[in-house]
Amino acid sequence: MHLKWNYTPPTSAQSNAANELGTKLNISPTLASLLIRRGITTESAAKRFFRPQLSDLINPFLMKDMDIAVDRLNDAMGRKEGILVYGDYDVDGCTAVALVYKFLRQFYSNIEYYIPDRYDEGYGVSKKGIDYAKETGVKLIIILDCGIKAFEEISYAKEQGIDFIICDHHVPDKELPPAVAILNPKREDDTYPFKNLCGCGVGFKFMQAFAKNNNIPFSRLIPLLDFCAVSIAADLVPVVDENRILAFHGLKQLNQNPSVGLQAIIDVCGLTGRELAMSDIIFKIGPRINASGRMEKGRESVDLLVERDLASAIIEAKHIDKYNDQRKDVDRQMTDEANNIVEMLESQKHQHSIVLYDENWKKGIIGIVASRLAEIYYRPTVVITKEGDLATGSARSVAGFDLYAAIKSCRDLLINFGGHTYATGLTLKWEDVKEFRTRFQKYVDEHIQPEQMEAMLNIDAVVDFKEISKKFHNDLKKFAPFGPENPKPLFCTKEVFDFGTSKVVGRNQEHIKLELVDSKSNNVMNGIAFGQSASARYIKSKRSFDITYTIEDNVFKRGLVQLQIEGIKPSEAEQA
Repeated sequence: MHLKWNYTPPTSAQSNAANELGTKLNISPTLASLLIRRGITTESAAKRFFRPQLSDLINPFLMKDMDIAVDRLNDAMGRKEGILVYGDYDVDGCTAVALVYKFLRQFYSNIEYYIPDRYDEGYGVSKKGIDYAKETGVKLIIILDCGIKAFEEISYAKEQGIDFIICDHHVPDKELPPAVAILNPKREDDTYPFKNLCGCGVGFKFMQAFAKNNNIPFSRLIPLLDFCAVSIAADLVPVVDENRILAFHGLKQLNQNPSVGLQAIIDVCGLTGRELAMSDIIFKIGPRINASGRMEKGRESVDLLVERDLASAIIEAKHIDKYNDQRKDVDRQMTDEANNIVEMLESQKHQHSIVLYDENWKKGIIGIVASRLAEIYYRPTVVITKEGDLATGSARSVAGFDLYAAIKSCRDLLINFGGHTYATGLTLKWEDVKEFRTRFQKYVDEHIQPEQMEAMLNIDAVVDFKEISKKFHNDLKKFAPFGPENPKPLFCTKEVFDFGTSKVVGRNQEHIKLELVDSKSNNVMNGIAFGQSASARYIKSKRSFDITYTIEDNVFKRGLVQLQIEGIKPSEAEQA
């Protein structure tokens, strides 16, 4: 994929402000400029950013209906009612259920959890789940990471004498379900200061409020923060404000004293002994939690996450790891098929979006395939499969384009839909799929901007190798945890040369292991360029080139840094 390099040099006023802030904080002006780009312009704001405090978490009772939700939970416990913790089968839903269930079971025994079967019940609240609650004497269902649009199902539950507390973060409709309490910061009538919590984050705020109301020390909640970090990373919510606090302390918990279930996944992933980052959750831990819901039953992931015995948890984690291997095989096959369709359909090449459907594709994998295609072709993508007489789809967007609005424009064709700006799910009649494709693509054609269809490398700063000292790297690490709205800084160094030892590596000789020098210092920097072996011949020609990269710890040489090269192109002098 061709990547466009985008860099806006700082103005003289911005440079002066960075120098001043850098002096106050004793950090490089370059790093101070990164703070300013993030809207952090004062010494006190920078210190809060670098050292997030749990004491700065927002009062949970500022969320609408929180007092009602806590009162209803207290009443259920006081009356010894059956409580069911119900959640979605993805990472966010499973971690949310595990967090709420693990916390409440310390104080109450008449409680269990329920994850719907993706293939038997579908997304969200199911009539089957409500019937199960009725049969087992449940009077209160706490639903996490879904439920905000389940008007009919929650009305049905109410008829059965079952109350719902909804903990969701998806965009609600004008009409809300008849739940006892609806905790969702995206409600139009909610003035909660932070709108971008994940489903697990909303569940955590509910437990924080419950603890506060019942004089339970906040310290009892800290062991559950690792679930928050996993959820925030996997659900790709902005890592700012309250999410940054939860992710920062959740990663600390994950590294120092993870829950038994997460420790088992860490062991099975081969991550033991490493300092875990958000990227490890996204690429290693999260996919394994997701895998059981994609391939079989999501409940197995929650069984693992709430497990108390490490030996049992290791067995369960290995079982889920096999699901992940199966998921990868199906994912690869479906992506290949989808790519072939895109390449064959000439009309798709010129469209601003991709809509593909195949009645034989596996429902649990279509979201991954949509993500792959959106990354490869850089266009909003919808992948649809058949489920009985209906079609179920998963959609993924590109930076800056509101996919939810595009899906919503077709709502008269949809039986159900929900999600976020960048990821949504939908259900419709199979016979309406072609009309949906026409309407969706027309909306995208009319609303997407040309720059939103270009894969961008957004460069934060241009630096020389001499600036990348040990202190620079240690200060840079304080910007973590990284994620949406706080991306890992991308640097550029111009006019670098091969030190003479760079070489192609990898099973298929697809990567380049680099040793580089720049034109302004004698520093030799190690780097790795994944999937960029096409540039190897130019690099070995002894001509200068520019690179963009992130700065990483060298996992093989402790204490040293390694550049992860994202882009390589001939320098301007060579292009002249």
